[in-house]
Amino acid sequence: MSWLTRVRNRIPFVTKRDTPDNLWQKCKKCQEMLFTKDYEENLWVCPRCDDHGRIGADARLGQIMDPGFEVLPAPTVKEDPLKFKDSKRYTDRLKAARHNAPHPDALTNAVGAIDGRKAVVGVQDFGFMGGSMGMAVGAAFLAGVSRAVAEKAPYVIFTAAGGARMQEGILSLMQMPRTTVAIQQLKAAGLPYIVVLTDPTTGGVTASYAMLGDIQMAEPNALIGFAGQRVIQDTIREKLPEGFQRAEYLHAHGMIDMVVHRKDLRGTLAEVIDYLMAAKQAA
Repeated sequence: MSWLTRVRNRIPFVTKRDTPDNLWQKCKKCQEMLFTKDYEENLWVCPRCDDHGRIGADARLGQIMDPGFEVLPAPTVKEDPLKFKDSKRYTDRLKAARHNAPHPDALTNAVGAIDGRKAVVGVQDFGFMGGSMGMAVGAAFLAGVSRAVAEKAPYVIFTAAGGARMQEGILSLMQMPRTTVAIQQLKAAGLPYIVVLTDPTTGGVTASYAMLGDIQMAEPNALIGFAGQRVIQDTIREKLPEGFQRAEYLHAHGMIDMVVHRKDLRGTLAEVIDYLMAAKQAA
């Protein structure tokens, strides 16, 4: 409940109204208060400082894909294989995450078209347990690749993750080689694999499928790296450059191919698909 709503409800002569609490959003970068409807219409990009806000799978798919796309069912995996418990049981954490999310885990696939070009698109949702990579994410990635091969279409992945899911231990780390093998299946089929790095993409996701694309794109100012900046500084005992691990720095140093504003992503992806599909067919 907002401060204004609390004050209004305490005043006896003011009629109480059912007012949504999410009418306004605060930009995490410039702290500007943004009208949610306007913010959404601007693709969740701050009109003042151009900060690209984090968005979920449904919003991303709606922005990128043509109307009529099909969301693919999530693969079934064994939940809580290690019977993990810290301050809470892993099963309880999963239930809480699913209560606040429209999909059963952090990676969602859809098949359809991007500006008329057939594609299978996978989106990681940082809002689901930090987009962490566990068995469900690995299985969803493999399912997305398999559907792309069946459709003879490119696979486009939007990454957003804090790394591997600690509650699944070594089983989460095993998703790194599994996804790498799946990418080789795409290459063997002569199909493009396109990665769009969004904020943040870190840990084991960066160390595997996030950095193996035929083309590596990133949204502006996206945090991209393996270990955290403080950990690296403490290890090498040197101060890191300004903007280290941000998309623009990585682009300037040859780690990624391009930094693309969210409003231009759909058109850029369509052009890249045209180019890569033509190149694959000519090879």
